[in-house]
Amino acid sequence: MIHGISTATYTLVHVLISLVGIGTGFVAMYGLLGGKPLDRWTAVFFTTTALTSVSGFGFPFDHLTPANKVGIISLVVLAIAIVARYALHLAGGWRRTYVISAAIALYLNTFVLVVQSFEKVPALKAMAPTQKEPPFLVAQLAVLALFVLLTIFAAKRFRSDPVPAARSASKAA
Repeated sequence: MIHGISTATYTLVHVLISLVGIGTGFVAMYGLLGGKPLDRWTAVFFTTTALTSVSGFGFPFDHLTPANKVGIISLVVLAIAIVARYALHLAGGWRRTYVISAAIALYLNTFVLVVQSFEKVPALKAMAPTQKEPPFLVAQLAVLALFVLLTIFAAKRFRSDPVPAARSASKAA
């Protein structure tokens, strides 16, 4: 039992929240790549990703695990993203800080998804039973490379002063 509910139910809720966080995180990333903030999607991403990290600490543990460390790092980068976006209103360098920290939070959630997939999905576990085999390493490197590219493009495209098409056309005339 965890917090009065069965471990299986707690795990299911934790996983569902995590999947919603990842899904909404990719929608928020799509917005960043398009130069649009997508406020509601981003708020759901921040909330569910924070809940994922916090609920991860609800599982029984007797020492600090790698999962706990990822959760701590995730909460720190989420705090930075939230402050940059809502308290500092993306002013100046905080816009780029926001993009990078939000991308790191999404990456960490996706990193854990890959780890859990190789741990729980029989076909993947058979390919990398100790998670030190090449298929696991290739998968994690591919995810890392994807996020590095997404973050670079998002940081370039989510500019501080987007110029609407109509305004730029009238200035050109």
